[in-house]
This record gives sequence, structure tokens and C-alpha cells, in this order.
Amino acid sequence: MHINLIPNRGSSPTVLLRESYREGSKVCKRTLANLSALSTAQVQMIRATLRGDVLQPIDKTFEITASCAHGHVQAVSLAMQRLGFVSLLGTKPCPERDLVCAMVASRIICPATKLATIRLWHTSTLAAEFGVTYAKEDDLYAAMDWLLVGQDRIQKKLAARHLKEDALVLYDLSSCYFEGSHCPLAKLGYSRDGKRGTLQVNYGLLTDDRGCPVAISVHEGNTSDSTTFMPQVTRLREQFGIKRMVMVGDRGMISQKAIDEMSKDEYLAWITALRSSAIRTLVQQGAVQMGLFDERNLLEISSPDFPGERLVACRNPELAKLRAHTRDDLLAATEKDLQIIQARVAAGKLAGADKIGVAVGKVVNRYKVSKHFELTITDDSLTFTRKIDNIAAEAALDGLYIIRTSVQAQRMDAPACVRTYKSLAQVERAFRSIKTMDLKVRPIHHHLEGRVRSHIFLCMLAYYVEWHMRQVWRELTFADEDQAAKLVRDPVAPATRSDAAMKKVLSLTLEDGSPVHSFQTLMAQLQAIVRNTCRTPGSAANAPTFEIITTPNPTQKQAIELINRIKP
Repeated sequence: MHINLIPNRGSSPTVLLRESYREGSKVCKRTLANLSALSTAQVQMIRATLRGDVLQPIDKTFEITASCAHGHVQAVSLAMQRLGFVSLLGTKPCPERDLVCAMVASRIICPATKLATIRLWHTSTLAAEFGVTYAKEDDLYAAMDWLLVGQDRIQKKLAARHLKEDALVLYDLSSCYFEGSHCPLAKLGYSRDGKRGTLQVNYGLLTDDRGCPVAISVHEGNTSDSTTFMPQVTRLREQFGIKRMVMVGDRGMISQKAIDEMSKDEYLAWITALRSSAIRTLVQQGAVQMGLFDERNLLEISSPDFPGERLVACRNPELAKLRAHTRDDLLAATEKDLQIIQARVAAGKLAGADKIGVAVGKVVNRYKVSKHFELTITDDSLTFTRKIDNIAAEAALDGLYIIRTSVQAQRMDAPACVRTYKSLAQVERAFRSIKTMDLKVRPIHHHLEGRVRSHIFLCMLAYYVEWHMRQVWRELTFADEDQAAKLVRDPVAPATRSDAAMKKVLSLTLEDGSPVHSFQTLMAQLQAIVRNTCRTPGSAANAPTFEIITTPNPTQKQAIELINRIKP
């Protein structure tokens, strides 16, 4: 007997149970039953029975002895393969190289302290995939020491891959607060995390013009931004072998001293911006006439104060409104606090010019608006008024910023200079990812200087892998896929999303109706792909096992396939 499927045009096939028999030399068939009313699963069971298969409940066929999340590990591992990450670390196989690869992957998947990392490895297939199931905490520390020794060599390979001759190089500095007090790098300094009074460690990031990380350097927490800049230029020249380049840094990074030094080199150009005091001077000199911005938002000017340089003045009306609103709020908040002090003085609860001055100083310095108030303090009185002229003079410059560059107009026009300076936002985005959302470099728990440097370098390498994953996952996430539009849009006007990106944001769905993801939720989606370890029920503990991986859904399958588009 056998099952025979007979196609029906426009409807489900007819399912017949038939038997073959002979009449002499002729083979004939006869229908025993019509099974069309049965479900597909029931038909398959009958077919299996006719084949002689032994049927039993699924839980009697095999049992699952372990389940480990696998999909997110698979995605990161595949991305690292596409990037040739192992060969970046070193060409000679060694346990330290495997451990560093595993730590980089773990930083993307679930960042944690080194002790917690060891434990988390065994909740997924990460330890098995990277061959580090044996690892202990001390093994990770040894691997970090090994990584630090090879940092210059690894960064040189990254520079050769992503920074070509005459390249645009972005550089910026950030900081991270420190847990403990015994590391030589940990110093009191400006906290970009808002953690006042905590020890800091500074680190500077070099990227290409797209924001792809190339190198990172670690500095003491009280190191100023500008003092770290020229050593990076020297590194690019001497270690990475780049002769011609354009350095891009913010107004606090590229100092006048650095500009004077770079101006002596014909192969070295730079792009930065003027400080507000210099902008005010240009306006007062008449070099910048605010009336010219009535019909345009960008113009190129020159000034004898900046010989041989190009100045691109920009005015963003939306930014002007934002700054005016912010200033009004800060002034109002300061006045409210000053009125409280004024009431205390009038009630006799606060007396003495010195004590009143200390209280007032804390208030006016809290929001950095002391220059806008006229204060009169005596032993028993406090009066204050706004400096209307000062406020009006500052308001006149709202929304105005000036790009300063040595790049020749033949190479880069004024709008391109503005776009290039604004590309520093790519470095800021890298800092946000490294510090908060994904890799969580902070707080730093290591005490040895070398371990701190290695930890931060490890986070940079993790961001290098994540950055490439984000690029190929744009069509599945809220990211704008139309990157070419950035090269032609108005560089001064507020950035806007493309129509396709806005459609994703508003509908929260893709073209196929599936939900739009962030990088984090897409990784969580992949985590649902599980590797199950199975064996025959009742087997001995050392009995052979086999593995079954969850069949990916369409979104998971597409995410894995997109990883294959990564190019080193």
C-alpha cells in the first residue's frame, strides 16, 4: 500500500490510499480509501507507518540535555570572520589570541567584568565557538597583557586598511570615571560623565571619515584635550606611515600652537572651528556681517587675523532659537535662586558681604551666566539686575559658528568643509556606544595601568566589529539607508531623515510588515536561536549526543545573511 497525491487545479490535491497488485504480467492499482479529509501531519504519519518506521511520542525519541543561546554568537563570530579579525590580532595561533577574540565578542553580546564574563560565556555557545571553555579569570588577564603588547602592530594594520594617503582623519577625546584609587592613570579632571569629584581616565579615538575606529590612546585623567592632539599627528606619520592627511578636530582640540606647528608642513591640513570669543571679534571688526545671512546660511570670508586660512561662516536659525531658549531658562533659574538668597539676607538669616558673596557665587556659577548679571553686595543687602546689553550682544551671535581650515578650495569647497567638520559627530557616536549603550567601558575596575589601557583597547576593537555590523544591518534598523544624501544636503540646516527612514520611524515596520529593530533588539532577536544538545532517553551520562539548532525565522535569517556583506 502507498499514498498517492493527485493534483487538483485550483484546490488542494486529492490524497488516496492505494494498493498495487498484478493481473498476469500487468501491474494494476486500486483505491482503498480517500484520505483527503486528513491533515498533512496525519497523512505523513500514515506514510511513515507504511514504510515500516517505528512511531513513538517525540519525548521518547530523544531528550534535550542542554540549551544555549547561539544566534547572536553566530552573528558576531561571522562578522569577525568577514573582517579577518583573527589575522588582525596575530598570524600565529595561540590561546591568548582565542581569548581576546572571545572577550571582544563577549563585549558586544553582554559586556561585564572579567569574572562575570567567564560565567556568562557558558550561558551561550560563545565559549565553545571560540574554543575557550577552559578559561579562568587569570587567563583573561594574561590575554589582556598579550593584547597590550601587540596594540601598536594591530592599530598599524587597521590604519593600513582604512586610512589611505591624503585621508581625512577624525580625532576627539573623551573620559571615563574610575573605581578605585591606585591606578597611575586615574587623576582628578573634567568628567564628561557628570561624575564630579571622581578619578578620571582620558582616551582619544582616531577614526576614518566614516567614523570607523582605527586607533585609541589612553591618557591621565587631568590631561587637557589640546596636548593630546599633536602626538596623534606624529603617530599617524611615524607609526602608520601616512604622509599627507587632513586632521579634523573640534575647537578645543586643535589649539593655535598646534595650528602654528602644522602650518609648517605642506602635506598636513586641518579643519576645526573658531571659539566664540574669536567669532565675536570678527563680528565687531565687520568681517562677518549678520545681514548677509538674510538670504543664505553659509558664506566664505577672510580675515588678516587668520592669514592663509579659509573661514566659512554659518548661521543656523533653528540653533539660534534653541540657544535663545536655553539662555532664557538659565537666566530665569539663576534669578529664582538669587531671590531666595535675597530673601534670606532681608530676613537677617544671612549677613556679611563675604558670606553673601560665597552664596551668590555658587548660584551664578552653577549655570555659567554670571557675566549677564550686575550684582551689588553689602553686609546686609543684595541687589541684582540683568545686563541687557551683554545679553543682546550674545543673542546676536546665536546660531553662528565659523569653520576654520587650511584645506585649499580646489580640494574641498565651503559646504564640504562644513560637512567634514560635522562628521566629528561620528566620533561622538562611537563614544556613546563604547561608554553607554553597548560596550559599557565604564566604570573601570582595573588597577594596573597596563590593564586599563588594554581594557579600553579591547572596547575599541569590539566597537570596530560592531560598527561594521551596524552598517550592514541598516535596512533592518531605524538607521537611514540613504547615506549618499549626506554628501549633497544643506550642511548648515538641521539634519533630516530620508523619506524611507521616516516611514520606518513612523510605522515602526519594514516593507514586509516585520518590526523595525535597534541594534540591541536585533541582537536579542538572534539570541532566540538556540543550540540544543540531545541524546536518547535513558542513556548513560557518557552516551553520544547530537545537536539541533533552532530554525531561524525570516528576520533572523536575513540578519545572518546580511553579515555576509561585511567587507574588511
